[in-house]
Amino acid sequence: FRSLRRIDGRGYKAYKDIEGTYDFGEFVLHIDHVQGDPFASPSKVRVEVEGRQARFPPELFKNKERRVALEDYIARAFERAIRKHVRGRRGSGNSGLFDIDAGGQEILERSCVNISPQRLEVRFVMGLPAAGRTILGGQAIEMFFDELPKVVRDSCFYRNLPAHEVKEHVTTSEDATFIRRRLRDLKLVAFIADGAILPRESGISQRPMPKGEAIPFKSPPSLRVTIETPNHGPITGMGIPEGVTLIVGGGYHGKSTLLRAIERGVYNHIPGDGREFVVTIEEAVKIRAEDGRRVERVDISPFIHNLPGGRDTESFSTDDASGSTSQAANIIEALEVGAKLLLIDEDTSATNFMIRDARMQRLVAKEKEPITPFIDRVRQLYEELGVSTILVMGGSGDYFDVADTVIMMDNFLPRDVTEEAKRIAKEMATGRVKEAADSFKAIRERCPHPGSIEPHKGEKLKLDAKGLHTIVIGRSIIDLSLVEQLVDESQTRAIAYAIYHALRR
Repeated sequence: FRSLRRIDGRGYKAYKDIEGTYDFGEFVLHIDHVQGDPFASPSKVRVEVEGRQARFPPELFKNKERRVALEDYIARAFERAIRKHVRGRRGSGNSGLFDIDAGGQEILERSCVNISPQRLEVRFVMGLPAAGRTILGGQAIEMFFDELPKVVRDSCFYRNLPAHEVKEHVTTSEDATFIRRRLRDLKLVAFIADGAILPRESGISQRPMPKGEAIPFKSPPSLRVTIETPNHGPITGMGIPEGVTLIVGGGYHGKSTLLRAIERGVYNHIPGDGREFVVTIEEAVKIRAEDGRRVERVDISPFIHNLPGGRDTESFSTDDASGSTSQAANIIEALEVGAKLLLIDEDTSATNFMIRDARMQRLVAKEKEPITPFIDRVRQLYEELGVSTILVMGGSGDYFDVADTVIMMDNFLPRDVTEEAKRIAKEMATGRVKEAADSFKAIRERCPHPGSIEPHKGEKLKLDAKGLHTIVIGRSIIDLSLVEQLVDESQTRAIAYAIYHALRR
């Protein structure tokens, strides 16, 4: 308090004087880093509450799954308290800002909250107030001595939180993780609970469509599975078996909506999201064409070989991949890091990579076509490598021949039409010739060469994550806009720092 009074009206750099640790009685405040001016990134701050004062029941964080969910809940409670008690921006730049990395609909392990029996620590940022670059000491006093204690009181003490809501948050996430671990034993790759709300409120929002407008999910009887969970008892829904699964149906009937829910099922979701028990194995990767991407020494020969000009596809490189070569590279890269489920939507795939029908085979001889289409490799992926595929396919019945399961979406409700699809395939032969005569070659391990990335721009380290989709390392820009399973900017920052850490080792 005295320090803020003393530096009131001085130049902004005088805020450096308040870095340090302060005892507020119920909590300890650590001001770890003070921003250089009001327009710079906000100051880094922590609060610590002793475990005996926070008094969160130990059973709420007795294992990793529960701990991650509880920390997630506390971060969200802290964010709600900020909205309730903090006046907000006052003065120039980021003056008056409180912010915490609380996340969206997914429950992710974060570094902003850490709980143990001994203490609760919350990390956040504050924009120290100024008019221009002149310190507003009185405003800072209000932030530290009025707003901050209220925020901490409403979020960091169990007695001030709704106990049932906290427990539901923790147990819902724990049960989703339990289901995910059970999938392998049940020979399933995904599970969609009955009653799930899959549609989102808009194309730019991950919040659920209002229940009155959305059709709750209901499993077809033939695919219905019941899983006994530790906290919510038996949960019934549709289990998608290992192997090759097609999702078919008319346009706008929910095919892509189902696939998008499955691709997000690698994450746990908050209560009320609608996808709380839409669960997918961790090794699921969404695959798409990515025209124009860079490819560096990827063995795409299982799909593409004998390119004109004799270009090597066993160690393929390009600065401007086509739709087919980019999709082939995306699949091989996913397999290299251990993918066990590929998720593909025909709408975002290269047509010539997915299928070559009998008429085209007759017109263009195989020796003139370098692409082995995915339809001729998808069964090998499962039978030889144990990699399943879920594929949205509304335009080619040729895939009936290679599918184990066929699900038709009809007005957002699934039907098991596997037997009907098999009957049609038997009655109406495609006439096409399988073009993959060899087996799917073993996936090799590759390691990025540290010398291929220079993290410095001149003498200065340049490492930054710009939003969800861009990483800047030195003079290189990594575009992640078509990596569809990224959901949080903090993931992008973590990837950036992981790359830098790998470079230093």
